[in-house]
Parts: sequence; C-alpha cells; structure tokens
Amino acid sequence: MKKITNALNALRARWGWFVGIGIALVVLGTIALVHTLAATLVSVIFVGTLMLIGAIGQLIQAWRVKNWSGFLVWSLSGLLYAAAGVVAIVNPFAGAAMLTLLLGATLIGAGAFRLWVWFGNRGQQGWGWLAFSGLITFATGILIAIGWPANSLWILGLLLGFDLLFQGWSLLFAGLALRKSR
Repeated sequence: MKKITNALNALRARWGWFVGIGIALVVLGTIALVHTLAATLVSVIFVGTLMLIGAIGQLIQAWRVKNWSGFLVWSLSGLLYAAAGVVAIVNPFAGAAMLTLLLGATLIGAGAFRLWVWFGNRGQQGWGWLAFSGLITFATGILIAIGWPANSLWILGLLLGFDLLFQGWSLLFAGLALRKSR
C-alpha cells in the first residue's frame, strides 16, 4: 500500500507535465484535423521509413545466418518489407491507399471476431457491450472499405488527429485531477 501511495505522490508532484503534454497533444491533434491530407502523408512516410529500417535489419539478420534453413524466407520477407517501405516513401498516396485498405480489413476482422466471441457468450451479463463494440468496429471497417480508395487521402490523418486529441484531453484532465488531489 505504501508503494502505491508513494507512486501517487510522485505523480501528483508532476501534474504540470501531464497538463503540458496534454495541451501539446491537443494542439497537434487540432493541426492534424485541420490538415488531414498532410497528416496522412507524413504518417505514411514515417511508417514507410520504419518499414525500410526494419527491412534492413531483417536482411542483415538473414545474411548473418545464411546456414539456417529459413534463410530464403527471411531474405524474401526483408525484401518485401523494403519494397513496401520504398513504395510508401516514394509514393505516399499509394502507401496511404494500401494502409487504409489494410485498416478497413483489420477493423472488419476484429469486429467480426468480437461478434463471434459475443455470440458464444451472449448469455453472460454485460457481454452486450462486446457486441456493441464488435458492431461499431465492424461497421467502421465496412465504411472505410466502401469509401476506399477515395478516403485514403484523409482517413489516416483524421484518425491520427482524433487519437492525439483524445490522448491530449485525457492527459490534461488527469493532470488537473492530480493537481486538485494534492
């Protein structure tokens, strides 16, 4: 119990950081929402750069263990990852289209899985929320897929902006609550 109290006191002492970072994230989220195309393209270029760095690491690893039976698989995986990263960097519009399609498919799959789990447990109390979550996730994925590829220019930036806003407001309110509890 004493560890929890000490940890809470340490957080209370730094409430200003929560507020400051929260404000910064709210500002960044607002910028992303105002400039959704730029936010989409910058995030795609960032993801492409990370993919390219990861691909280089995979290829180095593959060539360091040439004697393994999985050498060709590791090499092919690294080359495909590098190709995807280069496409995202060189043509961020195509990268945004592919990431948006992947996002829609992932949401459809996650929503369907949640509905399947709910269906198997629907008699339990409170599991209706899982069904609701599954329906929302599934519907969001369907809407993204229906609007694809036209929505590829703004959907990733929109989601980034909302995520930054929600994180920012959460940290801001957490910091103010910590300040109040001092």
